[in-house]
Amino acid sequence: MAADIPSFNIPTLEQMYIDSCKRRDILPNTEILSGFFKAEVKKSCNELCSLEIILDHLKDIDVPPLLDVCATIEASEIEAVDIRNGPSCSLNGECALSLMRAFNQKLRAVDLQDSPFGKDFLRELSQRGLACQILNLRSSHFRKLNMAGKFMQIHTLNLDFSTSLTSFLEDCFTCMPNLICLSMCETRVANLWTTISALSKLSCLVELRFQKWQCSDSASPSASSGGNLEDQPDVGLPISCTDIGEQLTDIEEETYLNPGTDEAFGNLFSFNNIAINQPVRSMMEDSSDDSEVDFSSNWREFDYTDLLANFSSGWNRQVNLQNEVSSGASLNQKEESLTGSFGRHIADVPLKYIPRHASPICFEKHYREYMIASLPHLKVLDNLPVRKIDRERAAVTFSQYFEYLPYNRKHKESVVSILHKREIKETRSHIQSKNQKLSYSYGKSQYFYTRSLGAAKVGSSAWPFLHSLFVSGCDLGDGSRSFRPRQFEYHPSLSSLMVFGTLDGEVVVVNHENGKVVRYVPSLGAMNSVLGLCWLKKYPSKLIAGSDNGSLKLYDIEHMPPTVTGMYSGAGSITFDDFDQLTSVHINSTDELFLASGYSKNVALYDINCGRRIQVFTDMHREHINVVKFSNHSPSIFATSSFDQDVKLWDLRLKPIRPCYTTSSSRGNVMVCFSPDDHYLLASAVDNEVRQLLAVDGRLHLSFDIKPTGSSQNYTRSYYMNGRDYIISGSCDEHVVRVCCAQTGRRLRDISLEGKGSGTSMYVQSLRGDPFRDFNMSILAAHMRPNSKYEIVKVNLLASCDNAKGYSKSQDSCPSNSMGG
Repeated sequence: MAADIPSFNIPTLEQMYIDSCKRRDILPNTEILSGFFKAEVKKSCNELCSLEIILDHLKDIDVPPLLDVCATIEASEIEAVDIRNGPSCSLNGECALSLMRAFNQKLRAVDLQDSPFGKDFLRELSQRGLACQILNLRSSHFRKLNMAGKFMQIHTLNLDFSTSLTSFLEDCFTCMPNLICLSMCETRVANLWTTISALSKLSCLVELRFQKWQCSDSASPSASSGGNLEDQPDVGLPISCTDIGEQLTDIEEETYLNPGTDEAFGNLFSFNNIAINQPVRSMMEDSSDDSEVDFSSNWREFDYTDLLANFSSGWNRQVNLQNEVSSGASLNQKEESLTGSFGRHIADVPLKYIPRHASPICFEKHYREYMIASLPHLKVLDNLPVRKIDRERAAVTFSQYFEYLPYNRKHKESVVSILHKREIKETRSHIQSKNQKLSYSYGKSQYFYTRSLGAAKVGSSAWPFLHSLFVSGCDLGDGSRSFRPRQFEYHPSLSSLMVFGTLDGEVVVVNHENGKVVRYVPSLGAMNSVLGLCWLKKYPSKLIAGSDNGSLKLYDIEHMPPTVTGMYSGAGSITFDDFDQLTSVHINSTDELFLASGYSKNVALYDINCGRRIQVFTDMHREHINVVKFSNHSPSIFATSSFDQDVKLWDLRLKPIRPCYTTSSSRGNVMVCFSPDDHYLLASAVDNEVRQLLAVDGRLHLSFDIKPTGSSQNYTRSYYMNGRDYIISGSCDEHVVRVCCAQTGRRLRDISLEGKGSGTSMYVQSLRGDPFRDFNMSILAAHMRPNSKYEIVKVNLLASCDNAKGYSKSQDSCPSNSMGG
């Protein structure tokens, strides 16, 4: 047993340090000597014998003598080493990291701020890992977290107030097998799907927090009081809210350990016990990509005790919906929003609680239910214990509002497995046909395996592949040309072609598969921003383009120059009568007529064969008509959407004096479109009011549950994807595209757009589903920033972004407005 007794006591370590300093001809650092003395005092008081090292007190010259002692500490009386730094640290990052790693298994808590150290330090830390048990990282510099290194001992990770953190790379958290507690309050994390996918790698996570629920009473200042954090009362012991936790213990149906006690989690997050009581300064970054590093922002002071007083809870695996769905459907009817103050719904107690320091993810509709249903081992979320009744309610809410996998598949399945099953079925069908037996379909439709393959690919990763459509072949002789697209349309019959019109009046036909320009029409001075584009169906080389100054032209791409350098003579084009302040054009199913609408109450009808306007229908709405659409199969049926809140269906055969029917939204309608089979109309009104109507009579079929932002300028656009199986919806004040099932309204996925650097989130100007590729789309992305670029972003949900190969280029786009679809 003698081998288990430490070989070196603290005075011996201290003397070794002094001797090392003498050999190097430097003075011993008084703060290091003080640290040894304090450790000896703790040992004499039968406390945990820990050595605290404050990096602010060290210089590079102090590190080598300390490194000489580090190896000896492993076999000494020192039980733990805690390292932290403050705002005045001048230590080199390489020295700091070597010191942390030298303590090896004795390293317990690391509390850092990012300002003294550069990107090499951050990259090295995140990619190689650290042996500490508790890691405090706070930074306003990193956006995408990529902690892929080995953090095998860590049980507590704090990222609170990392105000630029938006998302996680796919390999993040892959080597944290013992992480129990994770906090990310007041970050910019917003995407439920990528967040859950990242957290699924943390097999031991039981505490998670994105916000802090705090008791609100006469003695507690509200979250909006504007007071400093240090002035706010502490609501409990580390990790959870003791007040509410104790009361829940008495009423919950299934007994959990009180998450604020040592019985539940020991002293895992009790920083008072490890003598770290200074303000937290934390750090981390997306170290996989140099372009993500930004050291321009200033860190913000906050109270360390208040920050660490509450933590929240975790997950182990993806929920199996078949097992999670509960019979208590009525519970969901009693749900209340968690983004405001609440009382009875969460705790069933009379006290009132308010959220503080919430990350954007907390404001997602059904956030709490989604997290609980997706994290089956969760014990505490945002300081609130997760009870049995919470899980039942969450399972019902999840099944009602979210789709676990496409086409309602209940279980994740590999592509290989699906192909194998299909092969077995085809073999059996062949044998049955040969023996002249009745065909045995196994209950599978003709689309079953195609849909199953799509579901398997979409479900394999929460990070779809996004990339900018880079257009090449645009040399003007004076350098490479970049375009500023304002509207675009896929070709209806040629899968590789897309046309886009620009803010400069150009019309560009591009092969969107390889980015090569196929045809180009320059602005001839007559056109401003191109807002209306529509391909002819029977004549695939022709298209109509309309601009906001009223100009309308038909182009034949066979007569357009193949490159930007070519001269366009106008051959093969037809000019139509202007339609002032145009916002929309659309051609009927027989390619004989097209309609134009804009900033007026009128709609103009044009004859393509004659090349002239044949009629103007006046006063069709009470306000301007933003979008007009012909049906896909009936050449005389069309729909109009207006900011007067009405959507109307018309029939040219009835000489549209009055509509076939009128249906109303609660806000102004931005656009309307028919489903590919004309069975439905999809109407999009301002601020995420998206409704699916029966085209035959305008009755409401489905209202999509998308949370409004409260902005009257949040213009929403929605289109169909995968035929009419799914809809995609985006708004000009938001950086998210939502994918919802068109039959149930349930949300399948959110796709987040991010630019490069802090504060460069992108916004959705327009979008289209790819008519030839399931789960593919393109998005016209915009920045609310002057002098910005304009980008078409291609999205493939069937492919995963390969770690840092996701969409991270600097993307700038046109300012949002309400014009066009």
